[in-house]
Amino acid sequence: MDEAEQGAALTADVLEDRYGLVVNVVEPVHMSTDTINRRVLTTDGLRLFVKQYPSMADLDAASNAWDMSEYCRAAKLPVPRVWPDVDDNLVSIAEGSAWAVVDEAPGRVTTSAMTVPLAEHIGVVMGRMHRALAAYPLPKRVQQTRWRAEPVEDAAAKCDTVMTRAARQGHDRLDQLRLDLDQRCEDLRTHVSPLRAQLPETLVDQALHADLSRTNLITLADAVTGISDFRCARAMPAWELGRAALDPRTVATSNEWAACVLAMVRAYHSEHPSLPLKEVRACARIALLYMLFSFYGATTAEYDLSREAEADLKRHWSERQIAIRRLLSGLDGLEDALTGLGESGGTV
Repeated sequence: MDEAEQGAALTADVLEDRYGLVVNVVEPVHMSTDTINRRVLTTDGLRLFVKQYPSMADLDAASNAWDMSEYCRAAKLPVPRVWPDVDDNLVSIAEGSAWAVVDEAPGRVTTSAMTVPLAEHIGVVMGRMHRALAAYPLPKRVQQTRWRAEPVEDAAAKCDTVMTRAARQGHDRLDQLRLDLDQRCEDLRTHVSPLRAQLPETLVDQALHADLSRTNLITLADAVTGISDFRCARAMPAWELGRAALDPRTVATSNEWAACVLAMVRAYHSEHPSLPLKEVRACARIALLYMLFSFYGATTAEYDLSREAEADLKRHWSERQIAIRRLLSGLDGLEDALTGLGESGGTV
């Protein structure tokens, strides 16, 4: 019995013992760096998504994330149901691992650039989610804000650290990576200070999904049908909005990327008008700063990914590099367009 067959058998045993479900088909999903994911079809036709956590996982954080997920589902957001186990736990302990079982949402993760209609619907859903989560207790986990406060030279020093790690791992495009990292160092030293100087002095923070990006949105026909992988962290709504609106794949590969940003932000503001407009307008600037301080994807060997997932992560790094260039040249025009949000009223 190979590893996939062993995993399928283990999953079947856990779902029967802890959830009273009889499995018909188990299919591995190779697109995560944190958990082992599988799709399951039960004998009575249920389509489920099963997460198996590593032994060192923070189970309190996992439980909090699923609690937030259920809270958002209760607020009528498109969040799949989490199945409680026989002891009414959202995270079940079995066979030396922690497990979570959710309904599978119709649709799929979008692997191409956003369309304008999809961007608009994401804005609607995110606005409603942020409005609902404004009343949620502040989580213990706090989203990092290196983009806002980390010294530029500390970030620039990471370029050398990343290059050393890449050489040690046998990175297959070291010359290109060196060019990328040299450019990143230059961008950090040239642009961060003026970008930060025009941020609002204070930014709202609250409980958020904190990873509401393309890979955690299930979509069908330009609509969001499922939201997955809550991180459940205290973070800034303007950061989460900017990160989603300035999706690197869309910015790097679509001529409609600016229209997507405007569609998402306008829809978001319509659904969540209480977030100060100065913060909504700053979301693109925040997204650019966030990209500049992120080195995720520069190296991949440390994540022990499948070939497909590793290729996707490498592509993410390349697309982020392109997105940074496009944003640096187009930020002024984009922020001018976002200023028009004030014409419909709101809090400045």
